[in-house]
Amino acid sequence: MEKIGIIGCGISGMTLAKKLREAGAAVEIFEKEKAPGGIARGFKAEGWQDSVEFFYHHWFQKDHDLLGLIEELGLKDRVKFRTPKTVMYHKGKFYPFDTIPAAIAYPGLGFGIHKVRFGLAGVYLKLTKNWQALEKVTAKEWMTKYAGEFAYKTMWEPMMLGKFGSEYADRVNMAWLWARIYSRTTSLGTFDGGMQDLYDIFAAKLKDAGVKIRFGAMVNAIEQADYGKFRLSGEGEQWSDFDKVIVTTSPQSMLGLCDALPEGYKSQLAELKHLGAVVLCVRLKQPLSPQGYYWYNLPKSEGYPFLALVEHTNFVPKERYNNETIIYAGDYLPRGHEYFSLSADELLKKLIPGFRKINPDFSEDWIIGASKFAADYAQPVPFINHSKAIPAMKTPIDGLYFVSMSQIYPWDRGMNFAVRWANQLAEQVLGNRE
Repeated sequence: MEKIGIIGCGISGMTLAKKLREAGAAVEIFEKEKAPGGIARGFKAEGWQDSVEFFYHHWFQKDHDLLGLIEELGLKDRVKFRTPKTVMYHKGKFYPFDTIPAAIAYPGLGFGIHKVRFGLAGVYLKLTKNWQALEKVTAKEWMTKYAGEFAYKTMWEPMMLGKFGSEYADRVNMAWLWARIYSRTTSLGTFDGGMQDLYDIFAAKLKDAGVKIRFGAMVNAIEQADYGKFRLSGEGEQWSDFDKVIVTTSPQSMLGLCDALPEGYKSQLAELKHLGAVVLCVRLKQPLSPQGYYWYNLPKSEGYPFLALVEHTNFVPKERYNNETIIYAGDYLPRGHEYFSLSADELLKKLIPGFRKINPDFSEDWIIGASKFAADYAQPVPFINHSKAIPAMKTPIDGLYFVSMSQIYPWDRGMNFAVRWANQLAEQVLGNRE
């Protein structure tokens, strides 16, 4: 029986463990945190029926890989789909932008030829599957040429600047933007009880199947003995005799784990660019959005101190949270940005003016509490021909594998594609495909 070690107990690591254990392998997962879920894990306050994620998440109806996994786990009846309202900013007001009629009515696209070009480009992107051609050009170049400069400047450029900053916004390839448009649906899903419930149940089922999960186990090094077996080292601990090891963390983490990786593979890992994320989750006594909006896309050029405002309780009913309103203010930021070093209270003070821009009646008396969450590795940056820059999941060291958000391409992160790539990698590890 092969002994396989997996570093990381997020959805990728757990999916890999499930498939490999079903094939008869002895599987052991190492997770530095005290709970499963990775960057998608969450927390539950006293009196809540559901947990909320540290970093807001939802699913789409096209997320067939993830939904299929949940069905395999016997949890399909706990998936809930709803259709909350998403809005765009234009000249001091917010307008719905989550249906075709709403997009046609959105004043930010102007009139006549601008809306026609925007619409035709959108239809093409919804229908085409040829993303390989789209990665040869930047999103700015493609959208300006086909949707029009006016549509790009008013619609897409604020999002690109907000998400990638001025350093990268004009360099992101069109395949990345295509994937966002192609895969998304207006109906959004979540897990009844909160997504942390899903991860906890999944981890418990893995343990019942014989998978060993070590929480609070920080792996610092991967070494291979002369006889081919792998040894993992942590803080004062070692775990030995693994036939294969799979790493599901960030490229930067992978770089520091295995000194024996060839320089060419290390260079590929080092050249991958990414941004971090900072999110403030705020509990309020009453709703922030007067209109009941769920997702606000916010232009930083208008003075908003964050990229998105998400009122979670306009998606999942606030009755699930002891009638509290739960909002997120989130942003993708480069490492070293001051938001990473601020406390929750310090960050809250900086973001309150943004809350008042959304609702002038907002009062600090509404605040029950706030929690800050940050991750250095949250948004990969895909440049021209990114597919050629992605390191292979099977590393040059026989028996050592690596999968991360940077390889879930052209898709933009997402649990669904983490599951899909984990299934593909499981087939490689088992020797069923190259």
